[in-house]
Amino acid sequence: MKKSMFIMMMAGAVAVSLSSCSEDTIWPEYPESSFTQGGTFPGGGSSSSGTGGSGTSATAGADNTDVYTDSDDEISGTSFDRTITITFASGGASVSGDSNGIVSVSGNDVVANNTGDEKIMYVLKGTASDGFFKLYSSKKQAIKLSGLSLTNKSGAAINNQSGKRTFVVVEGNNTLADGSSYSDETDSEDMKAAFFSEGQLIFSGSGSLTVDAKGKAGITSDDYIRFMDDNTTVKVSSSAGHAIRGKDAIIVSGGNIEATASAEMKKAFSSDSLVQLDGGIVSLKVTGNAAYDSEEKDVTGTAGIKADKIIVVNDGEITISNTGAGGKGISCDGPAYFKGGKVSVTTTGKTYKYSSSAVAYPKGIKVDGDLFVSGGEVSVKCSGSEGIESKGAISITGGSLYSYSSDDAINSKYNLVIDGGTVYAHSTGNDAIDANNNLIINGGVVIAEGAAGAESGIDAAERFTVEINGGTVVSVGGRNDGISSVKQPCISSSVKTDTWIAVYDDTKLIFAYKTPSTANASTFIASSPSFNSGSSYTLKSGVSVSGGTGYFDVLYTGASASGGSSSTVKAATSFRGGF
Repeated sequence: MKKSMFIMMMAGAVAVSLSSCSEDTIWPEYPESSFTQGGTFPGGGSSSSGTGGSGTSATAGADNTDVYTDSDDEISGTSFDRTITITFASGGASVSGDSNGIVSVSGNDVVANNTGDEKIMYVLKGTASDGFFKLYSSKKQAIKLSGLSLTNKSGAAINNQSGKRTFVVVEGNNTLADGSSYSDETDSEDMKAAFFSEGQLIFSGSGSLTVDAKGKAGITSDDYIRFMDDNTTVKVSSSAGHAIRGKDAIIVSGGNIEATASAEMKKAFSSDSLVQLDGGIVSLKVTGNAAYDSEEKDVTGTAGIKADKIIVVNDGEITISNTGAGGKGISCDGPAYFKGGKVSVTTTGKTYKYSSSAVAYPKGIKVDGDLFVSGGEVSVKCSGSEGIESKGAISITGGSLYSYSSDDAINSKYNLVIDGGTVYAHSTGNDAIDANNNLIINGGVVIAEGAAGAESGIDAAERFTVEINGGTVVSVGGRNDGISSVKQPCISSSVKTDTWIAVYDDTKLIFAYKTPSTANASTFIASSPSFNSGSSYTLKSGVSVSGGTGYFDVLYTGASASGGSSSTVKAATSFRGGF
């Protein structure tokens, strides 16, 4: 039986099938778009006209990626013909409910081979310090973990060789562990994790499962893994492989998921295709370093999430920390969509250098495709390199985006367009928001704090344009000389560090802003829909601020301010070559 997930990507509708059979699922390649390519961008290339002239947005088309739903993943929709209970014990496993001789037992080594048409629920319970459960079946089934503690010193604790959907129902407290050696593995069968499955694994239930992997990955499916139930707790750690790997997808619809990977080059979440979060609470921790991969002949880094095709965050809460050298928080070879929920990423590792041409840089979020932020809250802290980097373009239309880094806080290879939302970018050593193509601000609230010297708050590459067409924009840095098109008036001034400043239209406070405590703040520019070209405004420095609507605790509108020393600034749209 086939089941489909439909994901509408930038160029139109693309039907994506997740097959319940054992054959590989093929995901579509990421299509190019005019949004990505600088030369076809309206007003792009060496021209500063186009988008800036009309104030319109440069988007890549409607984003129709959706919350994943598949009724076949609901265990309530499946009727089971038989329940077989297997109880592990020190003296060997016992079996009940098996009148057809499906299960064979040798000590605590248990093999179920369902060659019939029955859909079976296997209930696993008890304790064994050296045993396993292996399953063969041509029908879908359920594995209910009901107070199970199972370790296999020579391989996978649970080895599901069925390519069909397998429901994993978690009741009570359960633990699985493998050994450092996989001597049980054969050439004819995969055994890639302490809990391995050829087919889909669909987790639900109100209990907890802890997986401790020392030989390979923690939980792996050669199809996809889905966590369904908010009441399910799954904790996975691996010191040798990925923590959780779904070859075709990892989908979190609910649950409390903790995944830790400590080996070199490994990931907490790994997929050759899709990682999607639609709910739940996820905590991912990575401590392993990057290393040289002799097969790939290149350096391979670690990551909290690694998806080869696409990442979609619709809802839920996810926290990622990576302390490894050259490690990423989130890494994707295609596009990434942040549409809702809360995402918090912290990377603290150093740069890993194998040779002058084989280097892994620690980054918070790194995508090779386009990056879209339309909702939710995304927070990134990166002490070693770029906070957020797209090798494609970046589109911000809503939500809240925070990035604090030592290098560029937000960087795109192609166009970077902000149409809405709230954005805070702070770099201690480079530009705050940097586009290697056009940087267009049409709306939203944007706070960009670049480093001192030759660095900027907002910057675009040579021959390309920085355009301010709308929104509330504050930019500080050592310089701000890259703004080439201002359709909405701006003001400029020199300011002191760690100081509250307020901008007034006569006696009306437009906004108050606190400059960074570092040496970043020397050149200050700001733009607001309240500014009129040619009009003068009062800038007060050293004010006290109370009340109002706050953005990242540094910018307030609708506030009250008192005190401070005054100066006069004039709004203009004729800036070229800077202030």
